[in-house]
Amino acid sequence: MTASPTKTALPAIVTVVDSPAWQTAESAANSLKGSTLRSLFADDPKRANMYTYEAGSLRVDFSKHLLNDQLLSALLKVAVAAEVAEQAEAMFNGTRINITEDRSVLHTALRLPREASLMVDGVDVVTEIHAVLDQMTVFSDRVRSGEWIGATGKRISLIVNIGIGGSDLGPSMAYEALRAYGSPDLACRFVSNVDGADLWSVLSQADPATTMFVVSSKTFTTIETITNATSARTWLMESLGADAVPHHFVAVSTNAAKVAEFGIDPANMFRFWDWVGGRYSMDSAIGLSLMLAIGSAHFHEMLAGFHTIDTHFRNAPLAQNVPVLMALVGIAEGNFFGAQSLAVLPYCQELKLFPAYLQQLDMESNGKSVDRNGNFINVQTGPVVWGTPGTNGQHAYYQLIHQGTVRIPADFIGFAKPNHPLTHHHDLLMANFFAQTEALAFGKTADEVAAEGVRSDLVPHKTFVGEHTSTTITAEKLTPHVLGQLVALYEQKVFVQGVIWNVNSFDQWGVELGKVLATRIGAELAGPNDVANHDSSTNALINHYRATR
Repeated sequence: MTASPTKTALPAIVTVVDSPAWQTAESAANSLKGSTLRSLFADDPKRANMYTYEAGSLRVDFSKHLLNDQLLSALLKVAVAAEVAEQAEAMFNGTRINITEDRSVLHTALRLPREASLMVDGVDVVTEIHAVLDQMTVFSDRVRSGEWIGATGKRISLIVNIGIGGSDLGPSMAYEALRAYGSPDLACRFVSNVDGADLWSVLSQADPATTMFVVSSKTFTTIETITNATSARTWLMESLGADAVPHHFVAVSTNAAKVAEFGIDPANMFRFWDWVGGRYSMDSAIGLSLMLAIGSAHFHEMLAGFHTIDTHFRNAPLAQNVPVLMALVGIAEGNFFGAQSLAVLPYCQELKLFPAYLQQLDMESNGKSVDRNGNFINVQTGPVVWGTPGTNGQHAYYQLIHQGTVRIPADFIGFAKPNHPLTHHHDLLMANFFAQTEALAFGKTADEVAAEGVRSDLVPHKTFVGEHTSTTITAEKLTPHVLGQLVALYEQKVFVQGVIWNVNSFDQWGVELGKVLATRIGAELAGPNDVANHDSSTNALINHYRATR
């Protein structure tokens, strides 16, 4: 397989939310507002088959949404008008679609097979990617086999990943998801918060002689990461001496000078590129801790899973393209039916961090109010993403979803086979999975409640309106290959929605202002005088803290 060379020009920027296609889709959605899921299913016994699709190993059912052929056809025309296919091709080809930072967006290249080729600015990035993957593989094999030893001659048994944002959320989520594929001889912990409690909870239980730190920072200047890494280095040196640092620290970075200054051998620095956004980087060298945990073979299986969905997204017709359809259903929910959040509900304890991972992927990508032309957007963009594993959520916030007054569409994720031997637990788990999607969609009418002999004054309290929409995503089993597919599905969904809303999904200027102010306030906390150059509330907070710390 050989990918196309880099295009020299960006595709035209299309503002589809002001187009006739958008207005037609909105009209089609409005015509459905008087319908119910009960009536839609009653009118069409084959509805589930009509709105269920497959991509790779994933089966995705959209039938429990307010959706009919008229609305779906109109939404697909929105995708055509927004030139989703053309924008996707530009991304895959390495065109600099991140226009505010003048960068290519090539996380999809990270999972291209070795035999592929993709020329960007005169460089075959696939060759570079696989050189780093090979370096990671050799290193992880050495650590996992016990060939790599610490300063005292003991083998490594604990990996501590120090990063933040995309340098933490991806690998930590995947580590939890794929624990069944890890080694019992090698544990992983993830430290991200600059709150010392996060780091100390790990160090207080660790043995310096058997601990390795993976410090992940593109510039090696990220203040939270370097603060944690410096404290970890001090902890190590107090026990083993300064000469131990190269035996127990490696880096994922692009700044060899800073890495060496820290005391890490640059030969043990694993590189990535500015065309890899942090929230899209778990399948780059940022995933080194994950590869150490699950092994290089399983890591490559995960990459192949990503590529499976990339290929589907790039080649499938829009009407059968699952990431596109998932994006369009989300557009209808948020822009036409008034939903402001999306609950992600994995019925899989191993995916307990998946909703948090998607928070960054979706909300940092599309949480924008200015379009690519620099104009304010006149429609709602990205949703609030939240959720926890079932069945825990059923005993907490499901009450709000079932009987509350806000519209909360949900993505349910489940698997036919567990990664553990307690199959009777899994049957109960999946019974709840199926029951919740049914209950949310169809509810329980007042007549049905009364027919059960419930007192008349309690009937309103035990009535469930239903009409709570959901997407169900299922696969046979959570494997490295399936996890890669699942993450790529959401990546491409977010991309499509960004194209339709005409936002740059690949910058994150919104996180910068707080960082700048925090640096300034940090210096003020150490100063000799009370602070008076902020607003009155912030001044009072700072000065009270200074007086009471």
